[in-house]
Amino acid sequence: MEHLVLLGDSIFDNKSYVGSDPSVIEHLQALMPADWEATLCAVDGDTTQGIPRQILGIPSNATYLFVSVGGNDALMNMDLLTDMETPGPQLLSRLSMLADVFHRNYDEAIRAICKLRKPTYVCTIYNGNLESSISKAAKAAVGVFNDIIYSTANDNHLGVIDLRKICNQPSDYANPIEPSTLGGKKIADAIYQKVETRRKHLSRK
Repeated sequence: MEHLVLLGDSIFDNKSYVGSDPSVIEHLQALMPADWEATLCAVDGDTTQGIPRQILGIPSNATYLFVSVGGNDALMNMDLLTDMETPGPQLLSRLSMLADVFHRNYDEAIRAICKLRKPTYVCTIYNGNLESSISKAAKAAVGVFNDIIYSTANDNHLGVIDLRKICNQPSDYANPIEPSTLGGKKIADAIYQKVETRRKHLSRK
């Protein structure tokens, strides 16, 4: 039996955005064999600093951990995208400082998760379905945060699910930044495939 645990923010905890349609965790539970379990520890609105609290809720029999966090850290600084007065070099300097803070917080959160010594996968931040006036700037800013996620994953030998490649259609979003039930199913599929791929690899050893 496998027990999958989802940590992070509304990328996984998206029920309030899909209404009666299936959420990410519900899609995942529908994919899994009957004797598997899935637990949602992710909390809508949480940032990297909410991960230590979420860790306390991880069941002792968890076998795989999936983490999608960082989007809310980035959203806290959305004003960067609409600042038309500050010179470009100053904006980039501010973005660099924000990235440094995110790096420290994200690294701390991931190191805490890695102490559990369970197979862990992290997700990148997706680009969302933003207005065209800010979408290009947001994509560039998100790339800075995702570089940190990839670097941290490499440092800790973790697998990565790149949500930018998965949620790549307007229909994948319930609003500009939250996954719809269609996007949630694609996310759940990616999670399940990671587990199946690892199980097949281990069975060949």
